[in-house]
Amino acid sequence: MAVNKVPVLKRCRSLDLDPVFLGYDKKSNRKSARAGKKKSEYATQLIEKQKAKFIYGVLEKPFRNYYEKADRMKGMTGENLMIMLESRLDNVVFRMGFARTRREARQVVDHKHILVNGKQVNIPSYLVKAGDVIEIREKSKSLQRYKDIVEVTGGRLTPEWVEVDLEALKGTVKELPRREAIDVPVNEMLIVELYSK
Repeated sequence: MAVNKVPVLKRCRSLDLDPVFLGYDKKSNRKSARAGKKKSEYATQLIEKQKAKFIYGVLEKPFRNYYEKADRMKGMTGENLMIMLESRLDNVVFRMGFARTRREARQVVDHKHILVNGKQVNIPSYLVKAGDVIEIREKSKSLQRYKDIVEVTGGRLTPEWVEVDLEALKGTVKELPRREAIDVPVNEMLIVELYSK
């Protein structure tokens, strides 16, 4: 399995992205070497795609598959793409506050700590549906790791499309997110333009 091992702050600098969107509270004081340089139209579109891939931790091939699936769906392709990325299981686990970062959420899912509607799911790219109940399995609830995570994420704002009980480490997807509810700084229209060339 391919894993992205790029240093987070370095990548955030190059994409002009705030690490807060990835769940990191660190800041980088250095500036990107390319800061201030004029970018071509293609470069701008490519950066938007790389931002989306980096935020959600998706590599090129699966990202392209999401785009093609979004293109076949009804409605705006860009919005469909963002909604699909947002409803990945690893992202929902992160949004519910069961992990500090999306990378950690991916690991939590990989290590079989997550139940979806009472069934164990260890596929980070699993797409959740409205009404799905997501929880940490009983055996893992008592782990110190989750007590530490809840301490850190307890104050984090959860989106209105999920309902979370951090005490019970359980949450429900009330509805699939709408584009307005997704707070990632990505202009999906540029991604659509890039792929439709």
